[in-house]
Amino acid sequence: MLKFTRYQWTVLAAAWLGWGFDVFDGLLFNYVAPNAVPTLLGIPLGSAAARSATLYWTGLLTSLFLIGWAVGGVIFGPISDRFGRRRTLMITMVLYAAGTAACAFVTDIWQLTACRMIASLGIGGEWAAGAAMVAEVVDEEHRVEAGALLYTAAPFGLFLATGVNALVAGNLMIENPETSWRFVLLFGLLPAAVAFLVRLFIKEPDRWVSVARSAVQPRIRELFTPVFWPRTRSALLMTFVALLTWWSCNAFIPVVSATLGQAAAAAAGLDKAATSVLVEHWKTIATTAFNLGGLIGTLLTVPIAKRFGRRPMFAVYFGVAALALMTTFGLDFPGETRLYMYFFIGLSVFGVFGSFTYYLPELFPTRLRATGSGFCYNIGRVVAAAGPYVVGSVAAAGAGSPSVILNALFAVAFVPLVGLLLIPWVVETRGQTLPQ
Repeated sequence: MLKFTRYQWTVLAAAWLGWGFDVFDGLLFNYVAPNAVPTLLGIPLGSAAARSATLYWTGLLTSLFLIGWAVGGVIFGPISDRFGRRRTLMITMVLYAAGTAACAFVTDIWQLTACRMIASLGIGGEWAAGAAMVAEVVDEEHRVEAGALLYTAAPFGLFLATGVNALVAGNLMIENPETSWRFVLLFGLLPAAVAFLVRLFIKEPDRWVSVARSAVQPRIRELFTPVFWPRTRSALLMTFVALLTWWSCNAFIPVVSATLGQAAAAAAGLDKAATSVLVEHWKTIATTAFNLGGLIGTLLTVPIAKRFGRRPMFAVYFGVAALALMTTFGLDFPGETRLYMYFFIGLSVFGVFGSFTYYLPELFPTRLRATGSGFCYNIGRVVAAAGPYVVGSVAAAGAGSPSVILNALFAVAFVPLVGLLLIPWVVETRGQTLPQ
C-alpha cells in the first residue's frame, strides 16, 4: 500500500493534472484534423483530396509540433533547475493552454501552425518540472510507484480528448463539422485553471531548495561529460525508440479510424450523416482501446522494473510493441477488429512511457535533474518528428488508401526491433537511491 503524506499526494495530483492536460492539449488537434485541415484549406470535407491533405498536414504539423516540444524541453529544463519546479510548472501550463485555445480562432493553416508551436513549447517544458518535483518529494521506497502513477495522467489526457471530441464533434455539433473543431480546441483552456491551483497549494521541494542555494548553474553540456555521458546515452537511446514508435502510431489513430470508417460506410452505402456518426464512433473505439492498454501498460512497469530491473523492462516492452504492430497492421483483419487491437499497441508502445517519469530522474543529481530529464526526454522528439511526417507523406501519396496507411504503420514495427539491439547500453538503476 502506498503511504504518501497528504502533501505528497497534493504534489502528485498537481503534477498528474499538469501532465494529463499536457497530453490533452497536445493531441486534441489530431482528433479534429479531418475537419480542421480541409476547412482551412478550402477543400470539401470527405473528398479524396480532403483525406490526402489531412494525412499530409497531420504528419507535417505533428512533426513541427514535436520539434517545438523538444525546444520547450531544452529551454525549460535548466529554468526549472535554476528557478524552481513550481514556477516552471505554472508557466508552462498557461503557455500550452493559451496556444491550444488560440488554434480555435485561426483562419488559415499557417496561423494554426504558429499557435501549435506556441503550445508545444509549454508542453515540452512541463514534463521535466513535474517529474523532477514528484521524484524529489516522495520517499525513496515509493519513487517508482509515484513515477508510474504520474504517467497514468497520459491515458487520462487521451480519454479526456476523446470524450471532448465525441461530445462536441460527435454529438452537439455533428451537423456542423466545418465549425465544431473550433469549439473542441477551446477546451484547451482547461489547464490554465489548474495552474492557479498549483500556485496556491504547492511549494518548491526541500531537496531542490537546499541544493539550489549553493549549486553551480546547470549547463546542458555537462550531460556530455565523461561523468554523465553513459547515463545521458542510456536515456537518449530509450527515449528515441519509444518516442519515434509512439508518435508514428498515435498521431494517426483518428485518421486511420476515419479512413477505415469511411471505407466501411461507402461499402454499406451510408449517407453523409450516417458516415459521420460511424467515423466518430470508430475513432472512439480505437482511442479508447489504445488508452486503456496504455493505462494498464503504464502500471505494469512498476512490478517489472522493481522485480527484474529497468533494462529487462525496456526489452519486454519493445518486443511486445513490435509484435503488436506487426499483428495489427500486417495481418488480414476487418477494419473494426483492427481498432480493438490498438489495446495491445497501447499496452506496449504507450505503456513503456510509465517508466520514464521515474527512470530519467534516477539518472541525474538534483542540480541537473530537470535539465537532464527534460533534455533526454524531449530532444528525442526531433528524431521522432521524422516518423509522423514520413508516415503521413507515404499515406497521402496513396490518396488515403487504407492499405497504404496500414503498410506504412506496419513498417513502424521495425523501430522497437532496433530498440532491442540497444538494450546493452541501458544503465541499470534498480536498487539505487536518488542522486543528491
